[in-house]
Amino acid sequence: MKIDKINTEIIEFVVEHPNLSSSKIHQQMNLGVGLVTVKRRLSKCVKQGFLKTVGVGRATKYFIHPNYKLLYPVNLDEYFKKEIYEREILSGFNFSLITEIFPKVDLFTPAEREKLFSLQQKYKQNISQVSKTVYNQELERLGIDLSWKSSQIEGNTYSLLETEQLLKYHFEAKGKKKEEAQMLLNHKVALDFIIENRDYFKEVSVAKIEEIHNLLVNDMGIEKNIRKRLVGITGTNYQPLDNEFQIKEALSNMCSLVNNKKDIFEKTLLLLILISYIQPFADGNKRTARLISNAILLNHNYCPLSFRTVDSIDYKKAMLLFYEQNNIQAFKTIFVNQYEFVVETYFL
Repeated sequence: MKIDKINTEIIEFVVEHPNLSSSKIHQQMNLGVGLVTVKRRLSKCVKQGFLKTVGVGRATKYFIHPNYKLLYPVNLDEYFKKEIYEREILSGFNFSLITEIFPKVDLFTPAEREKLFSLQQKYKQNISQVSKTVYNQELERLGIDLSWKSSQIEGNTYSLLETEQLLKYHFEAKGKKKEEAQMLLNHKVALDFIIENRDYFKEVSVAKIEEIHNLLVNDMGIEKNIRKRLVGITGTNYQPLDNEFQIKEALSNMCSLVNNKKDIFEKTLLLLILISYIQPFADGNKRTARLISNAILLNHNYCPLSFRTVDSIDYKKAMLLFYEQNNIQAFKTIFVNQYEFVVETYFL
């Protein structure tokens, strides 16, 4: 979602001056445009979920919408020009996101929802026209791409071709660490488990999330099960929960939130961001999030995500923005773009 300079100025003005009418906003801002234009722009900001109104007619007053911080577009390049110590961040875990905010908010705008629904319809049409053999071949291709990119985001140096050789023929790349090959092989095992047990993931649970994580970190010297100690995240001062019981509670509440959502795209997006935000495990959290979210998509016959064209740095920045500001806009853009990519690339 893009927002132009004037609308940005209007929103920032309302942040500082709530409870004003459109005429007062027009008068005090002096934007060099007419009252009708200001009213039209205010109306657009309301529709986008940045502002809310109280009253009717001439008595209408404008306020910042409670979801403003969650959905407001942020320029990532400008945001990350500041060093960690210069950024004003929400350093602690925000419980209200799971229990109060996400249960009430529509994560996608009508335009985004229409686009995603249209892409899903195209995917259903595509797979109805291919044979089972071709479908399985494409699913394997997507799985290789996903294993490669999901591991690359976490620092794995295997190329896509090397990943294909490893997963299809068990040829390990020369000069690479054993741990890198194990990460990729584990990814395939976990993905195969999800594909073979689609009905198992009709709903999510803490036990199912732990099960996928265990498969992903097998034989890698990484602690399994819910962590019992504090972990730090590179590049941010955000500190996840450090109490095992609170972590389990947050995960359990997240599962209830996701299971109660009707929209499959919302379920998927919530799993992607919240498992990473909670950081329930010592390592492998984002890989677990990407696989569990794909498990939900596959269970409901939606196109799975490969993330093949996402830039690893952009992915990490979008995630850090959510950690620090609880803002999902950058990550949501990645999600919508990646869903469009997979529908236009696989199962054709």
